[in-house]
Amino acid sequence: MENKTYIDNLIENAKEAQNFLEDYNQEQTDALVKAIGKIIYDNRDLLSQEAVDETGLGVLAGKVAKHDKVTTSHWAFLKDKPSVGLIEVDEVNGIYTYAKPVGVIACLTPSTNPTTTAVGNAMHALKCRNAVIVSPHPKAKNCTAHAVTLMNEAIISLGGPENLIQSIEEPSLELTDELMRKVDVIVATGGSAMVKSAYSSGKPSYGVGPGNVQIIADRDYDNYPLMVAQVMGSRLYDNGMPCTGEQSLILPREKADEIIKMFEEKGAYMVTEPADIQKLREAIFMKGFNGPINVDIVGHPAAEVAKYANVSVPEGTKLLMTKLDKYGKDEVLCREIMCPFIRCFVYDDFEDAINIAKTNLLMEGAGHSSGIYSNNNENIQLAGSQIPVARFMVCQANSNVAGNTFSNGLDPTISIGCGSWGNNSISENLTYKHLMNKTRISFIIKDAPNPTAEEIWA
Repeated sequence: MENKTYIDNLIENAKEAQNFLEDYNQEQTDALVKAIGKIIYDNRDLLSQEAVDETGLGVLAGKVAKHDKVTTSHWAFLKDKPSVGLIEVDEVNGIYTYAKPVGVIACLTPSTNPTTTAVGNAMHALKCRNAVIVSPHPKAKNCTAHAVTLMNEAIISLGGPENLIQSIEEPSLELTDELMRKVDVIVATGGSAMVKSAYSSGKPSYGVGPGNVQIIADRDYDNYPLMVAQVMGSRLYDNGMPCTGEQSLILPREKADEIIKMFEEKGAYMVTEPADIQKLREAIFMKGFNGPINVDIVGHPAAEVAKYANVSVPEGTKLLMTKLDKYGKDEVLCREIMCPFIRCFVYDDFEDAINIAKTNLLMEGAGHSSGIYSNNNENIQLAGSQIPVARFMVCQANSNVAGNTFSNGLDPTISIGCGSWGNNSISENLTYKHLMNKTRISFIIKDAPNPTAEEIWA
């Protein structure tokens, strides 16, 4: 035992626990999935408070709501899905499909959503009888460990094995790298550097990309107050940390002032002085365009961000806004900003709106998500066909891209794949389907056609 590394011990424990599930049927497996989701749901207030206290990020009410949405939507989605043994019979083509575990999964979790990421990924992983080792962000190791402990208690209470879900106690880059080299599959939910490291590990990996959500307001849309309410709610959620939050509003020139006034009536403040806009640039991205976002403003309220930047705002300011003429690589404020901040652009022709969205996304955030508020299906289809994102949301809060709602058809997830645009392996929401191996038993198709080459090429 003395000669084994810390990670080796975790891997050995995980494999032993995962082997315990080898003979579990669908009902037993689903019971474990439900149990870990329910225990996190039941402890959502406590875990949310612990996450806020430990990380200093976000809003308690937002974190409670996210625990609620993630656990309930995941179980509602997962409970009736086949994932054990024979899951599909295609008698026409003579194919019988059996689902099998992938093994031990490393789940890399961020400080912004530490406990919800752990339970969301664990529910999908256990659905396929896998074991999980969580590598938490160092600033969220304690609340993540508590969530893992609770999930294990739920598993053991049902007669399941110990160590089916584990967490690195003192996370570091070195331990995370070693973990990634030794597990069977990696799910990396976090920054670009983490995702790149996962893809460089030599193991099958699922990563996420940064968000930079662009929202187009069509000039003929008939309910701007609804749009303003949904964007405000989504952008203020957890102090603007989620990658799903709206970042840019692209407004028709003749309606821009009217729409902005609606935001101001709800507590937004439009920063107009060029000197103040420059202060925000320097405060949010201290090292310039190619530097990282300033961690001291991430997940903090708008008024605190303004104070940090030495910009005066009215008391009660909930959202910072600014109107920009430049976009893409010509404006650093067009990058993803993880606090309550929205930039506005105006357009004349609808094609100009699409171009602004595309330019900002191709600079940062391509593949993630964007949306439109429109009643014009032709414009909706045109924008959706041209803007480089995997999810294009119509007349709804962009926070719905994670599928953690019952009002759209997207699969519930905590890990949003961004496709090749975002250097990811999938361009859809990661679910249990990506965490299973499949064996296909193939039979000869009776009386199957056997066309000649000439017939095929004719």
